[in-house]
Amino acid sequence: MKPIQLGCIADDFTGATDLANNLVRAGMRVLQTIGVPEGPLDVDVDAVVVALKSRTIPAADAVAQSLAALRWLQAAGSRQIYFKYCSTFDSTPQGNIGPVTEALMDALGCDFTIATPAFPDNGRTVFKGHLFVGDVLLSDSGMKDHPLTPMRDANLVRVLQAQCRRRVGLIDHRAVAAGQCAIRARIDELKAQGVAIAIVDAVSNDDLLRLGPALADLPLVTAGSGVAIALPGNFGLQPSAQASALPPASGLRAIVSGSCSQATNAQVAHFIAGGGVAHVLDPLRLARDRAGAVAEALALAEAQLPPGPVLIYSTAEPMAVAAVQAQLGTEGAGALVEQALAEVAQGLLRLGVRQLVVAGGETSGAVVQALGVRQMQIGPQIDPGVPWCHAFGNDGPLHLALKSGNFGSDDFFTKAFAQLA
Repeated sequence: MKPIQLGCIADDFTGATDLANNLVRAGMRVLQTIGVPEGPLDVDVDAVVVALKSRTIPAADAVAQSLAALRWLQAAGSRQIYFKYCSTFDSTPQGNIGPVTEALMDALGCDFTIATPAFPDNGRTVFKGHLFVGDVLLSDSGMKDHPLTPMRDANLVRVLQAQCRRRVGLIDHRAVAAGQCAIRARIDELKAQGVAIAIVDAVSNDDLLRLGPALADLPLVTAGSGVAIALPGNFGLQPSAQASALPPASGLRAIVSGSCSQATNAQVAHFIAGGGVAHVLDPLRLARDRAGAVAEALALAEAQLPPGPVLIYSTAEPMAVAAVQAQLGTEGAGALVEQALAEVAQGLLRLGVRQLVVAGGETSGAVVQALGVRQMQIGPQIDPGVPWCHAFGNDGPLHLALKSGNFGSDDFFTKAFAQLA
């Protein structure tokens, strides 16, 4: 295996795909691995994204997993490390963004890094250190009611400082707008003040492209996926259609959706309104008879798959989610649904599905693990942050799209398959 140039660690599976997608669009050939690789890579690539499921686990476990990924990436020859988290910066008050960042800094002997979840293509912008989702502050967005990581403070300096022992500062929009030299001057100024991590403003792709060259010498970059559009140029790479080429698609088509985000609720509604075949998994029914509920969903799918696609979903509105959590517990309800949807995905592949869309970060993690997927080659973008991938699982090759809950247009489920046709 030839040395890789950029080594990436992502805190969930859809986030990893989101990052890989932006790197591919900017000219890098990218392989995403599910967990730390245990053997050689399937293909030679410019970047590897190690996908972990570490966003909501205990901070000590997230740190341990991230450091294991770092060691593998260093052994693979990586010249720079990229720690990727969600574009809504969602975490708990104790982490895991801060603890993982600081552990990576310690391991790399790094005295400064940046942090910015900005991804303007998906409506995530940072201004004066505050994160906006579309036209509203993070704290006024649907993320305030997220069932696992509710975000009720849009001030990222304050959010990250609560998780870190190092001092957190800000590189504001004025420095970013002035370009590479001004950004580096601001970094020097912050370091002189004892700041080790800086939130960076970005309200457009131009801001990210100005930021990229200023980061070339940093051992560690931490960000959402947006900064990735500006990094391949630091390695002498330019956009190329070859970077996203995948084998042709075949087989039946299906969708598995566990996300309860506003975006995914709209996508489920759009699919059903357009006449799509769909079956809902009721968590309370799953609690009584998971095997029976899964078998019922697969029986419907078997009857409807030709031509398909078929949607199996647990997606629900916040009030319905809260009612279920009140009866089953937040963690219990989430684990139950993830396990059931993973079993559904396994059943769908046995029925001949080879084009599969999965909606939701936690759901995607459970599904790819259940399918035995260990590596995915990243292909063309469907919507910002969501590409098609080609993978090998326990049942052979397949095309996968792992969609973060908050990403994608209302017609995402329909147009995803149209792109592969």
